Amino acid sequence: MTVHLQRGCDVLRVGLIGFGLAGQAFHAPTIRGTVGMELACILERSRSLAQQKYPGVCVARTLEELLADETIRLVVVATPNTSHFDLARQCMMAGRDVVVDKPFTTTTQEARELIHIAERQKRLLAVYHNRRWDGDFATVKKLIASGTLGRLVAYESHYDRFRPQLRPSAWREQPGPGSGILYDLGPHLIDQATTLFGVPKSVTADVFAQRDGAQVDDAFDLRFEYPGLRATLRSSMLALAARPRFLLHGMQGSFVKYGMDPQEEFLRRGEFPSSTDWGPHWGEDPEEQWGLLSVPEGNSSATKKVHTERGDYRGFYANVRDAIARGEPPAVTAKDGLRTIRAIELALESSRERCTVPWSESD
Repeated sequence: MTVHLQRGCDVLRVGLIGFGLAGQAFHAPTIRGTVGMELACILERSRSLAQQKYPGVCVARTLEELLADETIRLVVVATPNTSHFDLARQCMMAGRDVVVDKPFTTTTQEARELIHIAERQKRLLAVYHNRRWDGDFATVKKLIASGTLGRLVAYESHYDRFRPQLRPSAWREQPGPGSGILYDLGPHLIDQATTLFGVPKSVTADVFAQRDGAQVDDAFDLRFEYPGLRATLRSSMLALAARPRFLLHGMQGSFVKYGMDPQEEFLRRGEFPSSTDWGPHWGEDPEEQWGLLSVPEGNSSATKKVHTERGDYRGFYANVRDAIARGEPPAVTAKDGLRTIRAIELALESSRERCTVPWSESD
């Protein structure tokens, strides 16, 4: 059974599977804030948080119950990583378009199989790499495209936290497929780097645990080699002192940016965008966190602030909405998600074997 959306007249009704952090903070409010979308149903198997937060939205207890609503065209999978494959598969087989939260799957084999199913079923399949809509990333992308830095030779990206205490009950900190910081925060940095520069020639990685008693990785250093360019991606759960979010060096200058995009902080504290405007200061980076551009000036250098572009995660869902209506591929395709999972697998191989691993064309 396939649910059809008529261009220009129907609101896209969306079902959301999962109401943990991803479902509550990132997906539900962003879907509701996107023009032309309606959060129609939330699958929450046991708790009643969804009903409390969204009393006018249907709450299902089983996938079958959610899929029984034939008016739901798009289903968003926002559940623990190991469940992504099977839930996405079932939804596409039921004729639905699907968005899968990052990481797409836990293996490239699963990712490739979902892509084949989407092609056979003629379904849209997208991966929620929302950090493409971070304001700081948009600023970096614009700066590189402008040529201001000249030929880029070094790109660094950091995503750190300071959580010295373990959380034994959290599935991300329990040994198993898809656990650990590389699968959690790694997809953000990997997708941004490969969006900017494409697939690297090789991957060198150190994936390790720093905290006492940690059972999964809680830090990583990745190095992607490109012709004339090295991209370094780092993350740690024990980084109290801030490292630059972005650091770029080129033949004609350098750019450094501290601080994270503010959207996650807003969403976590319950400040949601509306479907008509950003609201006061939504997605705006405070001036004290704007990046600094340094360029040669005579025998010295000049440094100036670079205004951070305004981020907006609704851009992801607006793109998915339009892609479904027009029958076009989304901005973040399933193959993009596969690329990220392949990078993770190569990084784990590099770290395990203590060597540089080439990224072959067949990958």
